[in-house]
Amino acid sequence: MARVPSLTHFLTDASVVRLCTVLGQIGRAKVTVHDRSGQRVVYTGSDPPWALGPLDDDAHLVAHAMTTMERSAGVIPHDGRMIEPVMVAGEIIGAIVIEADALRAAAANIDKVRDVVARLAATISEFCEQDVLLRQRNAELSVLFRLSSMLVSARDVDTVLSVALRSAVQILSADAGCVHLLEDDGRQPLRAHLNLSGQFIKAVTAAPPESAPMRELMAAEGLEGLVTGSLYFSGRSLGQLRLFWRRSVFMEPPEQALLQTIMEQVSAAVASARLIVNESRARQVQRQLKLAADVQRRMLPRTIPNHPRLDIDARYIPSMELGGDFYDLIDLSGHLGLLIGDVAGKGVPAALLMASVRSSFRAYAHDLYHLSEVMARVNRALARDTLANEFTTIFYGVIDPASLRLTYCNAGHDPPLLLRAKPGRPPVDADFHELEAGGMVVGVDASQTYASGMFDLQKGDTIIAYTDGIVDARNFENERFGRTRLRAGILSFLARTPDATAKALADHLVWEVRRFIGLNPQVDDETLVILRVRG
Repeated sequence: MARVPSLTHFLTDASVVRLCTVLGQIGRAKVTVHDRSGQRVVYTGSDPPWALGPLDDDAHLVAHAMTTMERSAGVIPHDGRMIEPVMVAGEIIGAIVIEADALRAAAANIDKVRDVVARLAATISEFCEQDVLLRQRNAELSVLFRLSSMLVSARDVDTVLSVALRSAVQILSADAGCVHLLEDDGRQPLRAHLNLSGQFIKAVTAAPPESAPMRELMAAEGLEGLVTGSLYFSGRSLGQLRLFWRRSVFMEPPEQALLQTIMEQVSAAVASARLIVNESRARQVQRQLKLAADVQRRMLPRTIPNHPRLDIDARYIPSMELGGDFYDLIDLSGHLGLLIGDVAGKGVPAALLMASVRSSFRAYAHDLYHLSEVMARVNRALARDTLANEFTTIFYGVIDPASLRLTYCNAGHDPPLLLRAKPGRPPVDADFHELEAGGMVVGVDASQTYASGMFDLQKGDTIIAYTDGIVDARNFENERFGRTRLRAGILSFLARTPDATAKALADHLVWEVRRFIGLNPQVDDETLVILRVRG
């Protein structure tokens, strides 16, 4: 879009002038070199070796002839001069002239002289064209390098857009510009602008560029030319960059390629800046999650209660930073409350609901004797504050260490297993009892009532309470670990080591699950509470 410089811009010495002089001597003609203004370029023999002659009537005549001639051939004006233009990018930047008197003197050789002059002009045009392209490419690379450096150092999207817009206006000699970024909701708000009035900015902010009467706005702003570049990254539209000129504009292919390069640089920088922002936000969220996870871990029992007749151990393995599983071991004036639960869902919502359930349970468990009433009150409290899909499964049992009586209530939880093997033989599958008395999950129906069950424990009895993360664990063949494998793991281990501690059994079952799923990722929280009766 910028005008190509005159011929003198490309002259480093006077070799072209001297060559034309020698050519004239050979052909007995006067051959001279002129710049775009028509001034003659003369050899000085000093430093610099060339200079421009006066801008006289003769120069004006040559200049006028150059403005009226066709691009592809020389012409002979009324005074008999023969002019061969030197052209770059379709513009005449100078000419080689054969003087009138010389034409008459060298009539016999004029065709040969003209042919040589035409070839010389074409050669000069080619070299100048290459020089223009080389200078243009060097300038573009220099600006793009500076643009890349600035974009790399910019850390936020607005800074990236501001730097990119200034650079694009500078590189393409525009008068103004603006950038619209595409948001997730489909809007394209104005995010950066340069050399535009407040009225124009307000108008394009209130209405997207596609729907606004852009030409009317441009006319009021004194702008005529408009070029729009689309921002894309990895096949996704990011927005648009608009450049404005106070004149009509036509972009040549090299300039179109340059604009495309700028768009690619800006798109990559915007995507990178957004990624940096998202990573920063993700780190903040991760820090908050770790803090929340620490708080959640502190809500679990820090120590295992020490009862002479009871051996207890537990495992809690969340699948994410925050989990929805929980367990508790509550001291109830010498009795032991055993609580295990699983909140529907994962992550932060499940963790918040888990904290609410645990708090409610502890509050009611200390004040109420009947387990069914404790469960009913927890259910009513949750049903009042939760949605239909926010429910919890709970098993709650109370053990009297003196009498070894277990009273329990199961609200939709996987029934804990109570294993009572007959003396003198290894335990078998028929020795399992399921603790399932109770009712439906809590948090759905506030009117639900719950039944309670009772079991008198004996020496050697084992209770295994677990969440569905244990039995739902899957291997690479998408097979579930399941209750059958859980029972088999318990039986085989206690057949080998009937006096094993609760900790040893818990370690064994966790290992059995890990061995089954292999390298397949854990998809749900896994919680396990083991209680063995010593006698």
